[in-house]
Amino acid sequence: MKPDGSTLWAKDLPLDVAIHRFTVGEDPDTDLALLAWDALGSAAHARMLASAGLLEPADAAALVRGLKRIANLARQNAFPIPPHMEDGHTAIEADLTRSLGPVGQRIHLGRSRNDQVILALRLYLRDALLRLGVRVSDLAQAFLGFAREHQQTPLPGYTHLRRAMPSTFGMWGAAFAEGLLEELEALQSVYQRLDRCPLGSAAGFGVPLPIDRELTAKLLGFSKVQRSPIDVQNSRGRHETALLQWAASTGGVMEKFLWDVSFYSTEEFGFLKLPDAFTTGSSIMPQKKNPDVVELARGRCRELRGNAGLVDQIGTGLPSSYHRDLQLLKRPVIQGLRQADELFAVLARLVPALKVNAEATATASTDELYAAHQAYVYVQGGLPFREAYRKVAQQIQEGTFAPDRAALTATHLGGAGNLGLDDLAADLAAARAWIETRRELQAEAEAALWAS
Repeated sequence: MKPDGSTLWAKDLPLDVAIHRFTVGEDPDTDLALLAWDALGSAAHARMLASAGLLEPADAAALVRGLKRIANLARQNAFPIPPHMEDGHTAIEADLTRSLGPVGQRIHLGRSRNDQVILALRLYLRDALLRLGVRVSDLAQAFLGFAREHQQTPLPGYTHLRRAMPSTFGMWGAAFAEGLLEELEALQSVYQRLDRCPLGSAAGFGVPLPIDRELTAKLLGFSKVQRSPIDVQNSRGRHETALLQWAASTGGVMEKFLWDVSFYSTEEFGFLKLPDAFTTGSSIMPQKKNPDVVELARGRCRELRGNAGLVDQIGTGLPSSYHRDLQLLKRPVIQGLRQADELFAVLARLVPALKVNAEATATASTDELYAAHQAYVYVQGGLPFREAYRKVAQQIQEGTFAPDRAALTATHLGGAGNLGLDDLAADLAAARAWIETRRELQAEAEAALWAS
């Protein structure tokens, strides 16, 4: 391959085509997801250079206009990255140079591809996390609605996959809404890790120019600057892993739900019915309605853990500063976030579509489920708990057990008689408001940055 100036690092030295292909890897494809964010970060950089007296204001304005055009094209999937241009950074700079001449070559002043890519990723990850937060919030609301609808619908509670104590489908649905609430609250901590502007670290040691990193952070809607240039490079992989581990943990909440749905919708249980739209048929057995959506979603939960593990493996075990290994982070990060987005969106449609067979659950709620309850009835009559326990056990063995089902119910917060759904709804609303506030701040910063 002859160097033609299409790479940012071209030095008129020969390059083997196979080696070039190996080092470029999948960047021309993966960087498509980052192009609009790369353009946004570059626009902030241009405005900062002008403010610092390092770029003529007219040149900065021309660059911002060009970058806005590129960002709009990128969002329409209309800004391809030719393989010979190596990555999105090169394609953007080449386009600016074609349209603006020498002015386009000024955009790289005071920065390196290292902090350029981490900025694009940071902007992408910050936005993706909030978008996933909206998905998870919608999903939690679906569970809350399900719990409200089925507060009194009986459901055997199981331990060891054996009937244990009485429960309700309301309790079951509230459990997943609560679990997702915990993940939405954890999201705020992950967001704080991402809400630091890395631009200005250059190759990891800063630049000998009077750049204004605080201004760049403000223009992009970051709450603060990631101060240490070395830490900027050292954080590659660390924050990506934290985000994917959050997505995987949220998937872990849903994996239990999906297993339950798989069990409860079998002919043997018959507690739930999956709508036909969420099933597929068999190629050989005409009667089959297979829960393929449930099973694929369950597999996707494990896939999220796999992506988080892959990113963790790539990003760890390296010394300080930048190393080319880190280029391999982009594909599993982008893939993992897209998979999480699709998973949570599909599940938000599944939950309200589930049909409960209350007759089947009532039939399955046999007297034995009330063994502990009846022991507590005897305790209220004065018996020590262990004596009451043995009395109920003997009645069950003799076949004489006839509990008073209505005598007791759990009225403590979270129990079958007090699910606390109003408090849960308020907490979910607060978590959603936190997310929406950050999204609005980001949108305002972006609009102001693009304004002429």
